[in-house]
Amino acid sequence: MRQSPDLESLRLLVLVAELGSVGKAARELGIAQPSATKRLAALERRARLPLLRRGPRGSVLTDDGKLVVAWASSLLAAAEEFQTSLATLRADRVAQLRIAASMTIAEALLPRWLSDLRGADPAVRVGLTVTNSTEVARLVLGDDRVDVGFVEGPTVTGGLSSRIVGRDELIVVVTPDHRLARRRRPLTAVELAATPLVVREAGSGTRETLDRVLARYDPVTPQLALGSNAAVKGAAVAGMAPAVLSRHAVAAELSAGTLVAVPVTDLPLHRRLRAIWPRGRHLSTPAQTLLSVIPRP
Repeated sequence: MRQSPDLESLRLLVLVAELGSVGKAARELGIAQPSATKRLAALERRARLPLLRRGPRGSVLTDDGKLVVAWASSLLAAAEEFQTSLATLRADRVAQLRIAASMTIAEALLPRWLSDLRGADPAVRVGLTVTNSTEVARLVLGDDRVDVGFVEGPTVTGGLSSRIVGRDELIVVVTPDHRLARRRRPLTAVELAATPLVVREAGSGTRETLDRVLARYDPVTPQLALGSNAAVKGAAVAGMAPAVLSRHAVAAELSAGTLVAVPVTDLPLHRRLRAIWPRGRHLSTPAQTLLSVIPRP
């Protein structure tokens, strides 16, 4: 496409991939099905590629469509992050507690923690930056505007103090009709290492954890490395390849049945989630209050 991407049409295509039909995707977005069909046809014309195969049982992505959905998921996640960053920039002007958090923690755990913080201190104002774990550590070390960070990697960067605030598990997920979903026995570590996967980008805690546990098995190059949980999930739902993500990140998809977990044996995929702050710096009172309302794991 030479023109700027039509984000709403791409969002519609991603929903078709997730829900399996244009009608369901249209209802999810609150638009009429004929309008959705026209949008998708216009998207295909602009892409100069067939993206969907339409049939009596619904719409199925073409191979090109699966790639476009994976890229679209990443683009939509970036657009959402842009909007969130703008809101964060505005909030930072008046924030009393400035937080940097990895994506999984920000999406799955921080909302509940902030709700509990509001109960403990209704007057506190929060500014939040969401990025990967490596960048969170950099911000905490180099930016005195960040009071506390939350990361999910297996290691703690030098110069930081930390406290465990939760535990997590990485899981392999596929669509219900994927061949791995029909296996009667778990994947072995060797089999997983030999499987091209959809994974998070280098620098994320999820990717660092996966790379460390697979390093001894000489893993193959990932099929796709994407910059957000949403993008990885979109690629998995589209059937691109098995994906590895936090169980927290795919809880909704597992519940809805759009993705299923594939058991893996003899591989330690559990990890610790941590709060971090510069060693030797006293935490601000709002940061101390926030840590006090987080349940001990």
